[in-house]
Amino acid sequence: MSLFSLEWWQIALLFLPALLNLWGIWHAFNHTFETPLERVLWMVACVFVPVLGGVAYVLFGWRRAH
Repeated sequence: MSLFSLEWWQIALLFLPALLNLWGIWHAFNHTFETPLERVLWMVACVFVPVLGGVAYVLFGWRRAH
């Protein structure tokens, strides 16, 4: 099975976690948090824990940003 034999919705499901991580990194970089360490930890979570880091940031982290 190659990438070209997948349906459009299957490809979208493959790229959704990557988009969440990229958005989480971008959002954490461009907003302030209560401490600089919190900002760095969110960015590290999005980079080194790809799917769970992005999902956790969407669920919990973005509301803590100012």
